[in-house]
Amino acid sequence: MSITRDMTIQEIFYNFPDRKDALADVLMQEGLGCCGCAGAQFETIEQGLMAHGKSPEEVDKVLNDLNSAI
Repeated sequence: MSITRDMTIQEIFYNFPDRKDALADVLMQEGLGCCGCAGAQFETIEQGLMAHGKSPEEVDKVLNDLNSAI
């Protein structure tokens, strides 16, 4: 299983509980404090990153970083 752009932020933490710290680090490095955000329940990774000004290419890079973390 890998992390995809259509997964919710909460879903990645639920699916990979043993890697939550590494995943949180990746998101925090990108300026997303999503771990405690209410939007994490319904917002996808892509939506969260785009809302924080990331380009589609940057979304791809973050997805690669998240998948490397798991």
